[in-house]
Amino acid sequence: VQLQASGGGLVQPGTSLRLSCVASGSIFGIRDMAWYRQAPGKQRDMVASITYSGRATYVDSVKGRFTISRDNAQKTCDLQLNSLGPDDTAIYYCNVEAWDSKHYWGQGTQVTVSS
Repeated sequence: VQLQASGGGLVQPGTSLRLSCVASGSIFGIRDMAWYRQAPGKQRDMVASITYSGRATYVDSVKGRFTISRDNAQKTCDLQLNSLGPDDTAIYYCNVEAWDSKHYWGQGTQVTVSS
C-alpha cells in the first residue's frame, strides 16, 4: 500500500494551498482518512480527519480555514488550506485507516508559509 501526498510548497501568509493524497495498492477498503502535520521540533498532530461517510473533524486552530474532502472511488483525500499563516508551516502527512484497522502513512509534503 502506498500513499502519495502532493501539493505542498512555499507560500506567503494569507494565501492558499491544496494538498492531495492518493492511495494505491492492496488495501482492505479505507475507513477514515486524515491529515497530520509536524512542525520542526514538535510532535506530529492530527489536523483534520474524515470518515467514509464524509463526516469531518478539525483541530481548533484550523477550523474555518482548512477543508478536508475525499473521493471513496478514487481513494483520494484532499486538504484545502486557506488563510495560511507561519504557524501552519510543517510537513503534512496523509494517513488512512483501513477497515481492518491497519494504518498507513504517506511520505509527507512540506508546507512553508513565509513572507
